[in-house]
Amino acid sequence: MVQFAAFLTATALATLALVTTHPGQHHAIRTDAEIIHRKLFRANAHRSLKACANSPHLRKLKEQTVARRTAKAEQLRQEQAVRRRLSASTVLATSHKSSLTSVTTTTDTATLFGTDPKCVLQPEVTQGPYYVSGELIRTDIREEQAGIDLYAELQIIDVNTCTAVENMYVDFWHCNTTGVYSGVIASGNGNSADTTNIGKTFNRGLAPTDSNGVVSFTTTFPGHYTGRASHIHVLGSHDGTVLANKTYSGGKAAHVGQIFLTKILSPKWRLRPSTQ
Repeated sequence: MVQFAAFLTATALATLALVTTHPGQHHAIRTDAEIIHRKLFRANAHRSLKACANSPHLRKLKEQTVARRTAKAEQLRQEQAVRRRLSASTVLATSHKSSLTSVTTTTDTATLFGTDPKCVLQPEVTQGPYYVSGELIRTDIREEQAGIDLYAELQIIDVNTCTAVENMYVDFWHCNTTGVYSGVIASGNGNSADTTNIGKTFNRGLAPTDSNGVVSFTTTFPGHYTGRASHIHVLGSHDGTVLANKTYSGGKAAHVGQIFLTKILSPKWRLRPSTQ
């Protein structure tokens, strides 16, 4: 049983939730027995999460997380500053609202980077909508896509031992800013007559977790389309094979889910070329 924690940043932090549904796609209806089993699984899992709260392993990981995310936020800030220089009037005219209303220049970084929304991963058997096998092993999946850069960090913890899960390969994919998935030709996925999309790989990739159970991706903030909020697909697998062409084959899927981005952030990205 594992715990899934995530950190997303573009110009702000994003809270998220993980679910396994996708409107417009067919899913098997769960039986009463399956629903009861799932409720029991989640109840036991949440107790396991609480049991890890005082674990020395988890406390150490949390300390490392604060330091790592603080350094990464500063790195991203400096990279952004190099790429563009905004005028004072532009900065002053831009809203920088945050739900952390008490933050000041002296706020402890643990307040900003020391907490995570957490989700319990339940074993799944389907690969999820618009999944494409043989994705490239890489952490920067932007390619030439227009949009606002988004940095995502995911951490996977085994709640049975309260330790990090190392070398789990995490598939990470989502639509571009106009709501189109690469590698797929389907009705409702952009221009279904554009057969060249089948060979495209933008906003798709996978990478293994490190010794801290962490894997990160640099991408663009996903757009949305009719009936769907902005979201990112995640698939965790293990025991696969890394091929010579830098792709991953085989393996056992431990979880398939979706990260839904908070609606507080999403409207801020409703700019061209994003769809509205």
